[in-house]
Amino acid sequence: MVYNLEDYDYELPQELVAQHPDPNRDACRLLVLNRRTGTVEHRLFSDLKEYLRPGDLLVVNDTRVVPARLLGRKETGGRVELLVLDPYKDPETGMREGYACLVKASKPPRKGMRLLLEDALEATIASDPVDGQAQVLFRCPDLLDALEKWGRIPLPPYIQRENHVQREEDRRDYQTVYARRPGAVAAPTAGLHFTEDLLRDLESRGVLTARLTLHVGYGTFAPIRVRDIRRHTMHAEYAEISPEAAEAVASAKSQGRRVVAVGTTVVRTLEWVAEQCGGIRAWAGLCRHYIYPGYRFRVVDALITNFHLPKTSLILLVSAFAGREKILDAYRQAVERRYRFFSYGDAMLIF
Repeated sequence: MVYNLEDYDYELPQELVAQHPDPNRDACRLLVLNRRTGTVEHRLFSDLKEYLRPGDLLVVNDTRVVPARLLGRKETGGRVELLVLDPYKDPETGMREGYACLVKASKPPRKGMRLLLEDALEATIASDPVDGQAQVLFRCPDLLDALEKWGRIPLPPYIQRENHVQREEDRRDYQTVYARRPGAVAAPTAGLHFTEDLLRDLESRGVLTARLTLHVGYGTFAPIRVRDIRRHTMHAEYAEISPEAAEAVASAKSQGRRVVAVGTTVVRTLEWVAEQCGGIRAWAGLCRHYIYPGYRFRVVDALITNFHLPKTSLILLVSAFAGREKILDAYRQAVERRYRFFSYGDAMLIF
């Protein structure tokens, strides 16, 4: 196995970083990689139905991206920006006292400082910032409601908007059509390519669907900062598998039907639960699963995913699934053929 981070790098022209999604979600391109043979095909995402067969179980992540970015001012008048990193309610009580926030300001705010955000929402810094993060108390009955009203979608840093003004379309485009449970600060982007029509078409062909939840965190964009990838520590994200979803996955595995994960978040959740519980069962808690080459997959048979940033945990996961050399060769072909990369870009099917 190759554990040197530099061996998971590749060259990408900046113009191939997608700034907007395809107007028709399932009209984007689809690179199909056979992980056994290394064979690559170049298709459209709508051709996915030709690769899935009756009885396959498509597992999707139904998390919903929260408009968790807030702009405002400190009580001293200086500008401040907050990104709420865990914008979901407590799964048991529905209540929260404070939220972890990434705080950006010209001068670091201090504990006890009051903020006025979006000219409507008051908040107080509850802890001294550490590495740019602090606990924040918000003065409102329901933070999720307040964020839906005043917040902005936290687009990834590589998606640029003119004068930093967010497009209203991003509130729609940066959500999957099956997003239900608010709590993510980044989209499970493999799912952005699905349309209601495509899902119905797959269902009519006998493809089954199950849903789980993993609230994608800001750490999904974080680069790995250690040379030996085995020393990296994975961030934690809240995940949940319902009894119905667990039964669907367990049944597919016992009957020899394929489990097709839509996105790396689904892979990490299914494999984490299988590892922690000795099999797939209903589960809820923090998922810290870090998958890199050498990992033995227990659940997932095929993966639908996007093209990922170099030297990140995401490209390590797909390299573990398909092999580092096969992935880097597929990425090289994608660059040569001018595929669009990252969140709003094109897709891959690895089977």
